[in-house]
Amino acid sequence: MGNTKKLLKKYTMTIALVVVFVLFAVFTNGKILLAQNISNLLLQNAYVLVMACGMLLCILTGGNVDLSVGSILCLVGAVAAQFMSAGLNPILTIVLCLAFSMLIGIWQGFWIGYVHIPPFICTLAGMFLFRGLGRVILSSKTVNIADKTFLGIFTSYINVPSLDEGNIKWSALAVGIAVAVFLIVYTAVSRVKKTKKGYTMTSPVVAFGKIIAIDALVIAYAWKLANYKGIPVMLLWILLVVLLYAFITSKTAFGRYFYAVGGNEKATKLSGIDTKKVYFVAYCSMSILAGFSGLLVAARIGSVNGDMGMSYEMDAIGSCFIGGASAYGGSGTVPGIVIGALLLGVINQGMSICGLDNNWQYVIKGAVLLLAVIFDVVSNHKTGKA
Repeated sequence: MGNTKKLLKKYTMTIALVVVFVLFAVFTNGKILLAQNISNLLLQNAYVLVMACGMLLCILTGGNVDLSVGSILCLVGAVAAQFMSAGLNPILTIVLCLAFSMLIGIWQGFWIGYVHIPPFICTLAGMFLFRGLGRVILSSKTVNIADKTFLGIFTSYINVPSLDEGNIKWSALAVGIAVAVFLIVYTAVSRVKKTKKGYTMTSPVVAFGKIIAIDALVIAYAWKLANYKGIPVMLLWILLVVLLYAFITSKTAFGRYFYAVGGNEKATKLSGIDTKKVYFVAYCSMSILAGFSGLLVAARIGSVNGDMGMSYEMDAIGSCFIGGASAYGGSGTVPGIVIGALLLGVINQGMSICGLDNNWQYVIKGAVLLLAVIFDVVSNHKTGKA
């Protein structure tokens, strides 16, 4: 009974994602299952997945958030649009925009990490400052992006001439099957290594049952992509960011510092860890990802205006809390926030397909976020971690 409760607590949001998806499949008469909608689910929420990875690091430091990310996204998108309107090379534009994003991150990271300005106040100021600068750069106009190279870097699809000449893009299915095989092999090899070292592990049935379920989802998703346009390049960018941050937070010593600071900052400082650097890196990283998201959104929409990125910070923050990040810091994982982002994405897409009034969409999203935080707080109190 105890193990069942632990499993339910661990996979609550995954179960919620499945239930919500099934419900919308019923309510939309299967429209949400169409290949185009399945493909667009990740593309429309690319900025959420990318920015949520950076937001997780901020939240881990003690429940702190960055309110300026939507404005940074707008500012960087505005700079990119004006650069390309002036005829600047798109590759150079991308490099300069990411460098500019890093400078913004250094600016905010310095005030938060080394001057100890409260993150809420510093990023709130940044929210107004960067939004205003973005609108100034755009002259309060909408600037279109027509550079095919720039658009292709983020919005094109991978097509292999020998496999993808027909309606079905077989390369997408081949990649899906390859990933599924890799996951099984990786799990088997990992279990063998852990057994030799004497680690305690879950039963093979549970471990491989979980991998088989994931493999089934991967292949099903790959089949849907194969029936639309193939593998979108934007999906590769998302995976690059997600896998990088998953590695940093789970496999590196510095990644564990974020958890330590959120768990007990004073003890972490006494143990010799530079907590100022941890805060600095968290907010610098967040700004870089916000700037990168600005490029993704600008390419997907094909234009930039002064309202781009409005309230995007709420989506990133919501994805983290819905995905299991603690409101008090020190707890949360990248796979968890991916589940949170997908849950928000499914809710948004499902409600749009159903034609639900936009006002009610805000109500439902707010209720989901509140329930996720209540679940986190109540669970921690029950386990004595309040």
